[in-house]
Amino acid sequence: MNRILELVRNKYFLSVAAFVVWMLFFDKNDMISQYEFRAEVNKLQEEKDFYVKEISQVKKDLNELSTNLNTAEKFAREKYFMKKDNEDVFVIIKEAPKD
Repeated sequence: MNRILELVRNKYFLSVAAFVVWMLFFDKNDMISQYEFRAEVNKLQEEKDFYVKEISQVKKDLNELSTNLNTAEKFAREKYFMKKDNEDVFVIIKEAPKD
């Protein structure tokens, strides 16, 4: 017990303890902020991965469209529901069964 009192009365221990408490809870870069920043970085990294994947898919489609005209017609029909003048287009959407 006496040892603890000596430790608490030590000015170096008190200054280090105050510094640690300040850095952990009151500083602008405290632990909570660091956790939030890390979560945001992870979310942004997932978004970046998604967009990189989408960009590669679009580049692949663009390369395919620029090299083959039959592919361009197929792409326009499937993606944009384009049709020729004498055709009718029916879009069938399957609904999920209701429970």
